[in-house]
Amino acid sequence: MEAENFLAPGFAVRHRITSKPNGWSAFSEAANVWQPSRLKGIQVSPDFGVPFLAATQVFDVRPIPRKWLSLDRTDDHSQRFVSEGTVLLTCSGSVGRATLADATVSKMLISHDLLRIDARKDEERGWIYAYLRSPTVRAMMTSAQYGHMIKHLEVSHLEALPFVSMPKGAAKTFNEAVDRIIRLRNQSHDLTERAEQLFEESFGKFSPGCDGEAGFSVSALAALTGERRRFEAQFHNPAVGEIVQHLGVRATGWNSVSQLGYSVWLPTRFRRINADDGIPFMDSSVLFEINPDLKKFIQDSDFGDPYRGRVMAGWLLLARSGQVYGINGSTMIASSAHEEKIISDHVIRIAPESPQCRVGYLHVAMSHPELGRPRVKALPYGSSIPEIEVADVERLLIPRLSAEREGEIADLAEAAAADRDTADALEVEIANEADNIVRSFMK
Repeated sequence: MEAENFLAPGFAVRHRITSKPNGWSAFSEAANVWQPSRLKGIQVSPDFGVPFLAATQVFDVRPIPRKWLSLDRTDDHSQRFVSEGTVLLTCSGSVGRATLADATVSKMLISHDLLRIDARKDEERGWIYAYLRSPTVRAMMTSAQYGHMIKHLEVSHLEALPFVSMPKGAAKTFNEAVDRIIRLRNQSHDLTERAEQLFEESFGKFSPGCDGEAGFSVSALAALTGERRRFEAQFHNPAVGEIVQHLGVRATGWNSVSQLGYSVWLPTRFRRINADDGIPFMDSSVLFEINPDLKKFIQDSDFGDPYRGRVMAGWLLLARSGQVYGINGSTMIASSAHEEKIISDHVIRIAPESPQCRVGYLHVAMSHPELGRPRVKALPYGSSIPEIEVADVERLLIPRLSAEREGEIADLAEAAAADRDTADALEVEIANEADNIVRSFMK
C-alpha cells in the first residue's frame, strides 16, 4: 500500500513484463525462496562459540566475524549455515542485493536478514543469479519493498516477482559463468590464506603473552621523545611490542614503508557534490566489498590530489577512518575496477615509486591477522572516530625476508587479488547480459 512503490521505476518494469501473455512466470516456479526464523542466540567468546555474520558482512571481500554464538543455544542452527552456490539476497535495509555463498562464509552462522534462494532446476541456477543481479530486476525488487525507516522485502514478495524465461541454449553459458565466479573467489580465498601461512611460517607462529586488557604502563619519556608523540594507550599496547620482537628474531632487516620506495599520501578533504552524470564515488566502506553497489556519482574536480582522486591498479589502499574492529587499518591491492572512479579521502594511497619489495608482500605484512594487522590497528588516534595519519604509515616498519621468500608471498597475494577482480568483472558481465535480455523482452 506504500504510494512510493507505484511511482518507482521498478513498478513500470513489472507492469510491462506481466502485460506479456507468455514468456514469464512467477519467481516461485523457478526457485525455492526461504528465510530462517528471527535469530535468538547466546553470545559467547570465540573459544566456545561459532562465528556469526551479519547480512552486510557476507559481502565483504574477507568476512571477519565480530560475534560468536553458542551453537546449542541457537534455534534452528542447521538452517543458518549455507552451502556453496546458494544465492543470498538482502531483505532488510538496502534490499535486493544478491551474492553467491562461497568458501569465505563456510561454517559460519548467517543472519536471517538474507533470503536463501535455490534453483528448482539445475539448468536454471546460473540464469536465476544473473537475473537477480540485473539492474532492471533489482529495480523491481526495490519497488516491492515496504517500510518507512528500514525497508524490508518478504519471501512472498520475491516469490511473486515476474521471472522472464531464459533464452534457449543459454543455460550452459550462465551456469559455467556462475561456477567460475565461485571457483575464482574460492581460489582467491585459498591463495590469501596460503600467503598468510607462508608469512607466518617465515617468522614462526606467535602467541601474545599480554593483550593489555588488564592494564599496563609505559615510560612517559618514551612517549615524549619518540619521532611521534603518542599518548593513546593502544599505540603502546605491549602485545604490539611482542609482535615486533617476535618478527625481529627472523627478519633479515627492517624498512619503513617510505624507505621501501612507496609514496604515501591522502587527498585533501573534499566536497562531494552529487551529480547524476558525474564520476562514480567509492567510499572506504564499499572498497572492501565484493562487487560493491555504486550508487553515488559526484562532480569531477582535482580534489586536492595530483591524481584527481583516482587510483591506479597495483597501488595499495588503506582505510584510515572508522572503528578499529571494522575496516580501519585494512589494506587492499587496487585493480583496474578502481580506476576512473573517485576514491574517498578516507583512504590512504600507498603507491610504488622505486619499490624495494612488491606490493603483494607489503599487503600481507600489513594485513596478516596476527602479525600485521594488530600493528596497523595500533596506529589510529581519536576516541569517537579513530583515524590514521599518513606520517604514521610512512614510518611503519616492515620486516624483511629474502627476496625469494618475499616474491613467493607476493605471487600468492597478487594472484588472489587478480582472481577476485576477474570474478567481479564476470559477475558484472552476466548481470548486464541478463539486463539486456529483460529489456529486449519488454519491447
